[in-house]
Amino acid sequence: MNLLLIEATELGSDATVSLKGRRSDHIIHILGGKPGDRIRVGVINGPVGTGEILTVREEGRNTEVELYFTPTDNSLLQPSVDLILGLVRPIMLKRLLTQVVSLGVGRIFLIRSNRVEKSFFEASLLKDANYRQYLLQGLEQSKDTYLPQVTIHERFKPFIEDVVPGLASRYRRKFLAHPTADLDLKQIAGGSRIGGRTLLAVGPEGGWVDHEVEKFLEQSFVPVSMGRRVLRTDTAVVALLAQLMLLQEK
Repeated sequence: MNLLLIEATELGSDATVSLKGRRSDHIIHILGGKPGDRIRVGVINGPVGTGEILTVREEGRNTEVELYFTPTDNSLLQPSVDLILGLVRPIMLKRLLTQVVSLGVGRIFLIRSNRVEKSFFEASLLKDANYRQYLLQGLEQSKDTYLPQVTIHERFKPFIEDVVPGLASRYRRKFLAHPTADLDLKQIAGGSRIGGRTLLAVGPEGGWVDHEVEKFLEQSFVPVSMGRRVLRTDTAVVALLAQLMLLQEK
């Protein structure tokens, strides 16, 4: 945990916050925090600052820490890359959400495609935003507070024909990960930096079917390859996001 996250609603009018459970345990048992110590704290979708430990309480297995929060950086920036992801198995999705948030994404669209099992959408992970804890873990790792918006789309056709056109004006470019594409991101960039917002679409295990590729092309997506190797979805997503980070304008 490189950044301790708090909700804006947890912060009192006197700038104090009382923490219990996982976060207080981390402060006491991992950081060895004691009154007077300062730790790095961020408000979800808000500023980053310092938290001065006011009190530490331990009663058996129960812990509680009270902090005084002082904001020092209000420059909350939305990442310039959004992700369309063919839904993967829940166990892989947990790991993948944490990884992509660590790398920086603004929105995540989880969609149904031909090679996505319908049962994946019934997973408890997708109910009542249970996936949120994995997004927060990504923010804690990367020391960021911008929480990506996640939307779930159980039908491909309405998504590609109705949702995507409404998003078009937000992006300077749209990329479709596809193993048979002729060019990779470096070749497309041509030695220059990539500026503006980018929408990246990565398929599920097994990839996109031909019909889906055609629909993406109709929406002006540019196919990009990762080379001759066929990668798992979680590997491809992380590799592509890392490449985009390197190619983006500073």
